[in-house]
Amino acid sequence: MLMGVLLSAAMAVPDAKAIQARAKDWRNGAIVYQVFVDRFAPSANLDGKRSLYPAPAVLRDWTQTPKPSSWDPKIQSYPHVFEFWGGDLESTRSKLDYLQRFGADVLYLLPIFTSPTNHKYDTEDYHEIDPQYGSHADLQRLIKDLHRRGMKIMLDGVFNHIGVTSPIFQKAKDDPKDPRRDWFFFDKSYERGYRGWSGVPTMPGLKLETPGVRDFLWKGKDSVVRRYLKDGIDGWRLDVAFELGPDLLRDLTKSAHAQKKGSAVVGEISGYPSNWFDAVDGVFNFASLAIGQRMLSGAIRGGQAGRMYADMVADAGLENLLKSWILPENHDTPRLASLVKDVKTRNLIAGLQFTLPGAPCVYYGLELGMEGQGDPQNRAPMRWDLVREDNPDYAFMKKLIQIRKAHPALRYGDFTALQSDKLLAFSRTTDKLRDTVFVLMNPTDEKVKEVFPGRVGRILSWGELRDQLGTGRARSINGMIEVEVPARSMMIMTLSTDPYGGYSPYDRVG
Repeated sequence: MLMGVLLSAAMAVPDAKAIQARAKDWRNGAIVYQVFVDRFAPSANLDGKRSLYPAPAVLRDWTQTPKPSSWDPKIQSYPHVFEFWGGDLESTRSKLDYLQRFGADVLYLLPIFTSPTNHKYDTEDYHEIDPQYGSHADLQRLIKDLHRRGMKIMLDGVFNHIGVTSPIFQKAKDDPKDPRRDWFFFDKSYERGYRGWSGVPTMPGLKLETPGVRDFLWKGKDSVVRRYLKDGIDGWRLDVAFELGPDLLRDLTKSAHAQKKGSAVVGEISGYPSNWFDAVDGVFNFASLAIGQRMLSGAIRGGQAGRMYADMVADAGLENLLKSWILPENHDTPRLASLVKDVKTRNLIAGLQFTLPGAPCVYYGLELGMEGQGDPQNRAPMRWDLVREDNPDYAFMKKLIQIRKAHPALRYGDFTALQSDKLLAFSRTTDKLRDTVFVLMNPTDEKVKEVFPGRVGRILSWGELRDQLGTGRARSINGMIEVEVPARSMMIMTLSTDPYGGYSPYDRVG
């Protein structure tokens, strides 16, 4: 690690072999699209599925918005968790053209296994697809269609707890001699005689220290993790992964990689992104955008944010950050558009999401500016009516994705913070000079002009830099970048190496 920090400080030319290895690994810098199957796309066979939603379930119209509810003692739950909109795997598959055109590399599905609720984090049977969503055959068709398009698929693994309706749990609860009794925490000290996850009675905690539980979930040849990797999925997102702890996560990840080399294991670990990467491939890197949002609020200066990002790369390791997901929102948080009303500010946050080291995770509808405070409003049906080119959120994010796809450094290049003050300034570089990208952001309400070293020695004096967002141009003069950035805006600057009269001074440089 120390050697990596020293090399970064010296701004060495990135190693060609390391860059090539990163480029071949689909997990590095992938654009992940997160889908709640029930709410993503209307089913084409809704009338034929109505029997799959018996009371207390309620089937809603797609135009209705979820509303929070109060605890109902009759059903021992919140009624809104039994409200459904009817989306399924086949309707999700019908929208793959949209996802591919948008630029998604990975489809990540919230839980799809049998469960009585709409969120399905209370698994009833890990080996069965919920009939509301379809069948194993439907999942297979989805996997094959995604792979045919060069895309990947990841499932949500809820392995810290199970659903109270699970036959495994019910048998263990009713029979003290059941062989799976030690899969759970039974004790009279608990209100209902067993321990629920976070005190929730409908989600009994699994005693992962029991070897049989680990064999069932990930170690055994027919375990849940291995079975779906055999079926063709490309990885797992692990729910409340931090509660599994590093030792068990390391064991799970080892099993996944043994079953499918190069598969992804990304844990819901949303603190500072370090100290977990011997146990998982990636984590939830909410911290990257937390820094950016504080910068945009005026709490920290741009240059200070750049130093924080440099520290993050040094602490976590670039290879690990590239596989970690950068999220401005997901199904557990308020929608970004509800927290940040100004579309310009949201676009700057999106700019950071798609240029900082990591894998941008787009929760369905983020690209459209969908609103929603807490659960369940943040899980409203997809607003397909907002998919329009005049939608500023949608248009800007598509532009960012186009730029990212065209410039490999933004996907898997090295990161270097530059010595700016008010501006946030950093570079993303590969072993090829022409891949160099400078990202400059002005979080203030005034135009800012600054000068700082570009730290890329192969850029010639008077080298022209062009803004891919069309804001302006700059030059590198004697190694110094002099730039003027308008208020509340960003530039994504690339090096102009276009030949003039058939000649370019960069022909032999790289």
